[in-house]
Amino acid sequence: MRGTAVAAIALTSLMVVSACAKDSGGGATTPTGSGSACEFATPPAAAAATSTSAAEGKKVDGSALKIGLAYDIGGRGDASFNDLAAAGFDKAITDMGVKKENTRELSAAPNEDETAKQTRLRQLASEGFNPIVGVGFAYTESLKVVAPEFPNVQFGLVDSAVEGVTNVTPLVFAEQEGAFLAGVVAAYQSKNCHVGFVGGVDIPLIQKFEAGYNQGARTAAPKVKIDKKYITPAGDFTGFQDPPKGQEAAKGLIDKGADVLYPAAGASGIGVFAAVKEAGVLAIGCDADQYNQPALAANRDVIVASSLKRVDVAVYDFFHAAAGNDLASLPKVFDLKSNGMGYATSGGKIDAKLQGIVEGFKAQIIEGKIKVADKV
Repeated sequence: MRGTAVAAIALTSLMVVSACAKDSGGGATTPTGSGSACEFATPPAAAAATSTSAAEGKKVDGSALKIGLAYDIGGRGDASFNDLAAAGFDKAITDMGVKKENTRELSAAPNEDETAKQTRLRQLASEGFNPIVGVGFAYTESLKVVAPEFPNVQFGLVDSAVEGVTNVTPLVFAEQEGAFLAGVVAAYQSKNCHVGFVGGVDIPLIQKFEAGYNQGARTAAPKVKIDKKYITPAGDFTGFQDPPKGQEAAKGLIDKGADVLYPAAGASGIGVFAAVKEAGVLAIGCDADQYNQPALAANRDVIVASSLKRVDVAVYDFFHAAAGNDLASLPKVFDLKSNGMGYATSGGKIDAKLQGIVEGFKAQIIEGKIKVADKV
């Protein structure tokens, strides 16, 4: 049954590569309906936290531009990471008046080598596309080679940086800040005071999600139990592309007693949600508002919230800044303050009281009162 559920969903979703407040000693009231067994630290008061995109309110004319996008595995239609990049690309085209014939999107293939990535980037640059965004850290090594060959082309690189190459702008994120808020929600939603984390591949990028999630859960409920499972070790990127293994990893955590799971696992998250649905427990989405993704419609009722990694904002802001010859205006890191990270509560499963608690933590992170660790 589990395998059938995963296969059905996988047919409709492509692969993606998609991690402190003072402990007052507990005593906080449990939000209505949470049913959690946790003892909570007193949360911060709800506050209005301001977050602003670098491009907000500014108009630029991009009608003379040719802009390109090099996707990671899966490309447009993956229901997560690449689709977020596509949304930023589309918004840039519309807002800046870029002609459709002056846009180009190219996608990666599974298990391709560096030569293929270099060829894709060279194709875009040699055909006059500028600026160009590489979606995902997988383009790091290729841009080390290709960007110096085209010194007048501006490249944006999602999730990574190329040191010493001045025409590559890193578009990196404070993933740990969004994951912190996911951890807060998980602690409050857990009936066992026991939550879990599923990582796709054991690499620093995904460890950022884990670190933030752990800190958020333990800040909200100092005695919460947290288990984790990485699907594959560093170097084996199939962990982002294997729903059955995601399902197996999730089932292992559920069998240990975790009743709220947070996957940072790309397409393997499809299997995590399937296992969560079968077991009758809960999950938190990652990167996109996964409750509202058509590919996850069969299991969306288990998704109580999602952490948002605003790749769409970063891609849009990069194209906007490049068009205005103002790349220096971009944030060094896309975080909660720059609207590069966030959270969604689609589905109506988070009540107003818990929403206020999450907003309070968000405000404290933006104000610098809470420093979220990016390493476990």
